[in-house]
Amino acid sequence: MDLDFAPEDETFRQEVRAFIAQNYPKALRDKQDKGEEMTKEDYFSWHRILAKKGWATPSWPKEWGGTDWTPTQRYIWSEENARADTLAILPFGVSMLAPVLWTFGTEEQKARFLPGIRDGQVWWCQGYSEPGAGSDLASLKTRAERITGDDGKEYYLVNGQKTWTTLGQFADWGFFLVRTDPDSKPQAGISFLLIDMKTPGITVRPIITLEGGHEVNDVFLDNVKVPVENRIFHENQGWTCAKALLAHERSGIAGVARSKRNLERLREVARTEPADDGGKLLSDPFFKRKVAELEIDLTALEFTELRTLAGESSGKGPGPESSILKIKGTEIQQRLTELALEAAGHYGAPNLRGLGHNFGPVGPEEAHGVAGAYFNTRKTSIYGGSNEIQRNIIAKMVLGL
Repeated sequence: MDLDFAPEDETFRQEVRAFIAQNYPKALRDKQDKGEEMTKEDYFSWHRILAKKGWATPSWPKEWGGTDWTPTQRYIWSEENARADTLAILPFGVSMLAPVLWTFGTEEQKARFLPGIRDGQVWWCQGYSEPGAGSDLASLKTRAERITGDDGKEYYLVNGQKTWTTLGQFADWGFFLVRTDPDSKPQAGISFLLIDMKTPGITVRPIITLEGGHEVNDVFLDNVKVPVENRIFHENQGWTCAKALLAHERSGIAGVARSKRNLERLREVARTEPADDGGKLLSDPFFKRKVAELEIDLTALEFTELRTLAGESSGKGPGPESSILKIKGTEIQQRLTELALEAAGHYGAPNLRGLGHNFGPVGPEEAHGVAGAYFNTRKTSIYGGSNEIQRNIIAKMVLGL
């Protein structure tokens, strides 16, 4: 197997690297380096620069703004963004909702919603999980009852609660799974709705995580009127959309390129961090073995991702391999943060300013926020369908059990 990149791919890599170096916002880089909280405009700033270049949505069909890059070029693109530590483009619209829209949406829905996602103009959030429906998503209870409004138009009246809604505090719109037929089998009575988050009756309440961050939220829906035209695909067949979206979400969760960058950062820290025996941490045989095992697993995952990209380029959508990517990708991310916390030691303690205290992190800069990242990464094996659920999918679809 020839693992070298072709000359035209190396030329493409240099083009990408130069563009990032010349166009990535300095203000954004400064905030990242200082560990400051990002605003809505911060998240969109890099996205909009890429949209002007035509590079914001490389995996999309060409007709809606895709780049028509090869799988190798898309891989190089993710590698170079990870190398430069750019702020990742939010996945909710670009890589989760958009494939559902171009696969199941009407032409009117595609024309209405895809441009705003592509250009970084509309922020989307995901309304899937509920207090009693996480990995068992089909047991969701948020109800959508069909009514006729005073204007003579058809609406859904939505009532219920969603939870763990990531960055929902910034969202303009959300895509929600709702139950439209309470009498059918669980998966058969669900519909997929697009809901304007400014609609009366929607309340977003923050959930403050252990390290003091505000990333996730509860979303309450109280008699929220949603036009029937905002339903994607057929009524009571939203589970078909949900499965397609989750396959794309799981592929993206793997985060191979970012993990490679984080592994290199870990090496840099371990080369200078003292070990108990007076040497450097990376020379410690036990720590060195953990890093080597992690690198081997990450390399294997990288090849699985490349095979998945090659399959998608030939028109094949994500299949059970997305579950493999999700399981191994999240396990590697968790192991990386564990080793980073081990390297940081007590200097990796959370920044308690986020919890109302008047003192911040101490010790070397590379240790700041390491504990927060460790705690936050515990969730990656749960969201997008828990890793236990992914093993069941593999057993059924690959092994035929």
